[in-house]
Order: sequence, then structure tokens, then C-alpha cells
Amino acid sequence: QMHLVESGGGLVQAGASLRLSCAASGRSFSDYAFGWFRQAPGKSREFVAAINWRADSTYYADSVKGRVTISRDNTNSSVYLQMNSLTSEDTAVYTCAATVVGEHGLEFATRYDYWGQGTQVSVSS
Repeated sequence: QMHLVESGGGLVQAGASLRLSCAASGRSFSDYAFGWFRQAPGKSREFVAAINWRADSTYYADSVKGRVTISRDNTNSSVYLQMNSLTSEDTAVYTCAATVVGEHGLEFATRYDYWGQGTQVSVSS
């Protein structure tokens, strides 16, 4: 079992930046790939970004590419999502997920074995 806890969300103005964190415990962190997903009110969950277990490949949704960076720190068993130039379209609950699947299909939620509870990001325009 892997336990994931997100933090770093909040209410910001459009154009601001936020750094989300996901702290993992319970399993060998370095064996897992991680992804960030988000769900806005009234919308289905969507992929945001993912990073493989070696941290040499990252994947981004087109809607955030160029504004968002995913990274991981195996020493601290944490995954980060740096988000810049936020807009109201980024308002959502952001959730971290972990999978033993190494490389392929990381944009699909069904690939993931463990999920956190999520952190709210609200962007005012």
C-alpha cells in the first residue's frame, strides 16, 4: 500500500504560480511512476502531467504544456507540480497518483494503483 498526501493548493489570482507537493509513504518510492490529475466542478477528471520512475521522461497535457513542470525527489519521496501563469481554467482539485507501470500510458487514470485525496487550486480572474 502506498499513501499519498498532496499539499500546496490554495486561492491565487490569475497569472500567479503555485507549487503542489505529493508526499508518498509505504512503498519503494523509486519503483513508481507518478502522475497529476485534476477535476474541475462539473467536469471529468483529466490528466495534467506524469513522470516515469527514472525521472528521465515527463509527459504533459496540451492544456498545461509550457506552464507546468513535474519533478520528483526520490530522497524525500515526493513529487512536485510547479504551475505558472495560472488561469481560471486551472481551477480544480489536483490529485497525485502512483503506478508501477514504468513508461507507457501514464496519461490514463486507469494505469494508476494509488491515489491521494487531492488539493484544491482556485484561480480568480
